[in-house]
Amino acid sequence: MHYFTPKRCASTSKIMYHDKTKALRAADQSLVERGARLWVYRCQYCGTWHLTSREPGSYARVPLNQQLKPHSRKKGYKPRR
Repeated sequence: MHYFTPKRCASTSKIMYHDKTKALRAADQSLVERGARLWVYRCQYCGTWHLTSREPGSYARVPLNQQLKPHSRKKGYKPRR
């Protein structure tokens, strides 16, 4: 018996779907079989489509220039502005 092993993204380890329609079909199948509501998004690392359980708009995206920077553990350290 042959089992299909899906390709996975190297960065996120999620299943890769080459187009949006296949990913939407997989999300619909998940809702029918398991009752799990999933959404589709395009991966910024590999460019293919993935499924997520996070609802779109449920989390705020932080612009790259406003992301948290690592802080020094030195005593008396003051970050520059």
